Amino acid sequence: MVEYDLPSKLLSHLSIAAEHVRSHDFIHIFSHHDADGVAAGSVLACMLQRLDIEYQVTFVPVMDDEVLMMMRDSHSKCILMSDIGASYIDQLEGLEKDVIVLDHHKTDLVAGDSIVYINPHLYDIDGMTSGCGSTLALLLAVTVDEENWDLARYAFAGIAGDRQLINGFTGLNIYVGEEAKKRGLISVIEGSLIPPGTLSQSLYVSTEPYIRGISGSSTGIKALLDEAGIDQTRDFLDLTEDERHRLSSMIAVKLLSQGVSLQTLEETSRTRYALKDLGMDAETLSGLFNACGREKMGGIGVGICLGNKDSLAYARELNYNSKKDVIEATVELDRMKVTPMENIQFFDSTSSGFTGILCNIVMHFIGDPKKPTIGVNFGEEGTAKASARGTWDQLDRGIDLSLAMKAASESVGGQGGGHRIASGANFPSIRGQEFLKNLDAIIGEQLVNHAK
Repeated sequence: MVEYDLPSKLLSHLSIAAEHVRSHDFIHIFSHHDADGVAAGSVLACMLQRLDIEYQVTFVPVMDDEVLMMMRDSHSKCILMSDIGASYIDQLEGLEKDVIVLDHHKTDLVAGDSIVYINPHLYDIDGMTSGCGSTLALLLAVTVDEENWDLARYAFAGIAGDRQLINGFTGLNIYVGEEAKKRGLISVIEGSLIPPGTLSQSLYVSTEPYIRGISGSSTGIKALLDEAGIDQTRDFLDLTEDERHRLSSMIAVKLLSQGVSLQTLEETSRTRYALKDLGMDAETLSGLFNACGREKMGGIGVGICLGNKDSLAYARELNYNSKKDVIEATVELDRMKVTPMENIQFFDSTSSGFTGILCNIVMHFIGDPKKPTIGVNFGEEGTAKASARGTWDQLDRGIDLSLAMKAASESVGGQGGGHRIASGANFPSIRGQEFLKNLDAIIGEQLVNHAK
């Protein structure tokens, strides 16, 4: 077992936050609508339910002035935020309420004394890789009551959703992971390129990996499985070791032939974590949370954490239908091709709306692995939203998408930021081409400066 001691400053902040939580009879939770945000918000909701504290949960796509106004107008005297808040930390003091912020996004903004602000970066821990919103939500829950450790199963879905398990446990996730394993809440599953679930369905909607000619193609799936000598109705968990190895090897050959990097193959076939009594691994549950959030039904995710079987069944259906929409958009984008620039590559996601999801797929399975991928949704109300994804190799060459997206968006009257490897931005739609040109130049400068 790996030993990891939580920073004393973090423990102090968690204790203060726990005291605030216990002092209120109604708390309004605001959380991001992605997998990490839905998982974090759901863990916090379960924590409050067990305390018999009334609560309301609001999932939002972004922290902005409209959300700030919702917080100001809330009837609750305590605002509990997860996976959002860092970008507005200097404005939250004006709410004149008890405010607790559990976020992991890097910012230079400083919190006022009246705000309980908990962020891995405050303790010299990388919030991109070593502690996300769900990590912090769980740490607060177990600080409130040790009995809440069972909620680690749901927190792990958020950690997986933010891709913080790719390189194993680091930072705060070491503590959470080791405690969860010690309690038998998670167990290791050997990695594979075969997506979990019934093969005919899982391969059809598979985007990680996205296998050209197989994903989204019933004909391609039949041909692949016939060649492997495996029936389409089989489930991944039912395959023999020999069958798994054979099918995974065939998928690897196809991925390499479409230009997928070895690094991506290794990441895709990473170790996964089964969740006790839930009948799925963390990444599968992450997909359910993500679908709920994207369809503006984050409350279904809360229902899953509360043990509601109808919520789980609905989320499964929602997720499969959402995945079908994503795979159709992916196949179409693969056909249309991505537009290359000198230092970046980009695509227009306005028609599909799956900007961040497609951006990640393109970066790893369709586009040039040497260039960061940018997806832009130009929207209908004059504001464009962009997502950027990179690779660890690109970061090693000096690329920082958080700084680049912030600078490029601000240069055209917008705002942006996030993590070095994954960031977002919004800006006036009419200045979209200018944004891309400036971003391309900024990335180029980063590469040149690192090479000096």
